[in-house]
Amino acid sequence: MSTMDSHEFTSLMHRLAHAWNTGDANAAADCFTTDAIYVEPGDRQRYVGRAEIFALSGGQAPPPMAMTWHSLVFDGAQQLGCGEYTFRGRRQYHGLVITQLRDGRISRWREYQYPSESDWTEFIGDSHFES
Repeated sequence: MSTMDSHEFTSLMHRLAHAWNTGDANAAADCFTTDAIYVEPGDRQRYVGRAEIFALSGGQAPPPMAMTWHSLVFDGAQQLGCGEYTFRGRRQYHGLVITQLRDGRISRWREYQYPSESDWTEFIGDSHFES
């Protein structure tokens, strides 16, 4: 089993965002393991395996999507990463995802998101992180 470092995690997450942003459902699904589980708790969303994630990503005719990462953090020892994002499909959401990685791909994806038409800066207000 191979492990990732922080740079590889960031690259994977940007590759996933690029796939969604360009309507490439195959490339998006390829960022996940064959047995990946993608959930939004509370039974709001649940997808298991690449075929379901391919469908989630728009399948053969993906609708317009836009994914922007605002912050990404990775723990190499546990192979866990998280990120804050803005995603626009039919609606816009700001959210947080926690991922587990295996062999260079996402094996678990758990997201919490909030619908909002505000831009990211307005949405987070004074809770922004200082560099």
